[in-house]
Amino acid sequence: MLVRTVILYAVMSVCAVAFHEHTYAVWELKEDLQIRIMNLWELFQQLEYVGPDQRAIVYEEIDHIRSEIQRIVDELIQHDQQQHQ
Repeated sequence: MLVRTVILYAVMSVCAVAFHEHTYAVWELKEDLQIRIMNLWELFQQLEYVGPDQRAIVYEEIDHIRSEIQRIVDELIQHDQQQHQ
């Protein structure tokens, strides 16, 4: 029983140290990125049926989503660079 406890403690310690320092922040950013990519696809699908008067609004929303995606990618790169310096 004591051997199992020691092994379990060792494995948990290794896992805790081995994980990325910003694990939750990186996970949250990746989730945000996936959401923004799905939003972008939805906007592209809207372009198939919107009228000419609404097309400019969809283009503005696409530009906004693109800038958010770029911001998230920049933050992910920054987290990675901080971790691996």
